[in-house]
Amino acid sequence: MPREAIALAIRCAGTAPSGAHRQPWRFVAVSDGALKRQIRVAAEEEERASYEGGRMPPEWREALAPLGTSWEKPFLETAPWLVVAFEETHGVTPSGAHRKNYYVKESVGIACGLFVAAIHRMGLATLTHTPSPMGFLSRLLGRPANEKPYILFPVGYPAPDATVPDLTRKPLEELAVWDPAPREP
Repeated sequence: MPREAIALAIRCAGTAPSGAHRQPWRFVAVSDGALKRQIRVAAEEEERASYEGGRMPPEWREALAPLGTSWEKPFLETAPWLVVAFEETHGVTPSGAHRKNYYVKESVGIACGLFVAAIHRMGLATLTHTPSPMGFLSRLLGRPANEKPYILFPVGYPAPDATVPDLTRKPLEELAVWDPAPREP
């Protein structure tokens, strides 16, 4: 899969609106096999602690059961690209001073949504992966202290034998409210 496809998706993400137009995101793209292996090993260590080590309450594991997920994440090594979205907790001026960013999580979330839409529009596949904690990504990818991992996206073409859980989406009637009557105070 060409680097240009990832660049196009990142450019699309970069068009997202953001608080005070600070654009508090950074997308780090990884295709190097050795680095993807290190990311997988570190992610699986955190995931195992979540699934088997008591970090994840039973209700959460029960909610995930229909999806068939586990602590094992081979896709982190087999996907042609891993793209990690980082949130910039604050900006840094050329003189090294901190510059406040506004609505960081909301802004980065919108950018990530546009990234996913662009990836899917190109016929590629991705999923959101958020091992917790994700500090290992900052270390492995050499990111500065003002950048915190937000989402890890494995990106590629779906495998011929890929299976997707049979999920249903909420109908429009459960998603939208039209012209609601105001509530009395």
